[in-house]
Amino acid sequence: MPKIEGMQPQDYAVLYDRFKASVSRYDCGKYCAPLNNGEPVCCTTGHAIPIMDKTEFKLLQTRSDLWHKFKITNAADRDLLSDMHKSCMAAECKGPAHCERDNRSFACRAFPFYPYITREDKVVGLATYWTFEDRCWLMSNMQVVEADFIKEFIIAYEMVFEKDSYERKVMREQSANHRRRFSRLNRIIPLIGRDGGFFKVMPNSNGEIRPAKITEFKKQGPFGSERAYQKAIKEAGGTAIESTPLV
Repeated sequence: MPKIEGMQPQDYAVLYDRFKASVSRYDCGKYCAPLNNGEPVCCTTGHAIPIMDKTEFKLLQTRSDLWHKFKITNAADRDLLSDMHKSCMAAECKGPAHCERDNRSFACRAFPFYPYITREDKVVGLATYWTFEDRCWLMSNMQVVEADFIKEFIIAYEMVFEKDSYERKVMREQSANHRRRFSRLNRIIPLIGRDGGFFKVMPNSNGEIRPAKITEFKKQGPFGSERAYQKAIKEAGGTAIESTPLV
């Protein structure tokens, strides 16, 4: 029997069992929520539209009524989703108030990270989707990411890559685009190593990776300082909360 390319519903069921760890012992959503009408940025399609394999959606439909197909209502969303692969679809859940942790999508479990792949095609750790850095508190506080999350993240993606060569290609291109973009900005790419620890991809260096300290990862947007954070909350009409917990 020929090998079936791509993840199937039963594969996602296994992945969900293997990738359950919380990204942090802190509820990171509560730190961005005051800036987003009380809801976590990653849980609102106004900021991030979940993309999933149609086979993953098929599994979720057998487990829960949490998810439904995303309805495009404006030109911006239509343009954003225009190059989506035919095996994928945009989906939307009922929202954070109705979250079922066991039925979170793969994208939800992994956000805001993707597997960073070097020019030599090696998965060396976790990088972030940098376009969210001005809204995602976690991306400015990577010291709170748990070891169990890192381990399960790597296991999950290695399983996906074994089944789906196209997904590996997508993440390889994502990594290359990250390098080009940050080289133009003369910025390091912050990484969490696949076995823990912090690293940085040097700009304009053909992807050279060096050990790093968390203090080298610059905090972004309103998370740059406590003063900036409280000012942003006030302007957004949110409830004040300290931006950086002790770890």
